[in-house]
Amino acid sequence: MLHFTEYDTRLAGYAVITREDTILLTWFNGAKPCWSLPGGGIEFDESIEEGVIREAKEESGYDIVLGTLLGTHSFTDVDPDRARPFKSVRIFYSAEITGGTLGTLEVGGTTDYAEWVSFTDLADQPCAEIVDLAVGYVRPDRVRRPQVSGR
Repeated sequence: MLHFTEYDTRLAGYAVITREDTILLTWFNGAKPCWSLPGGGIEFDESIEEGVIREAKEESGYDIVLGTLLGTHSFTDVDPDRARPFKSVRIFYSAEITGGTLGTLEVGGTTDYAEWVSFTDLADQPCAEIVDLAVGYVRPDRVRRPQVSGR
């Protein structure tokens, strides 16, 4: 068992935004392109809540207000390309849109665009694991099949 000083931690927060039978997703353009959630890494000098709000604006174009904490998820990994093992801690909040316009504001980042995706259509889409986690929080009747891991 590693002591907390022996590994790196990545803290990430995500907004789970739904309306009717759809969920707001972002297209991740990384090594395995797939749908993801608005959100991501929390900067050193910001709170988790500030980071989720900032990331959601950058990736979706929407201003949001956070609702309830839906849950957390963690995983660990040992990557030979990294100097140290790491732990990813992901925090999910429900959120509502208060303004803005759909469209990513991120330039040169990992998000190409945002889109409202039907829960029904998710079954045929490549999705990051966090999408399935989020769907499980808000629509357990719609939890899907195996997903793209990571992010």
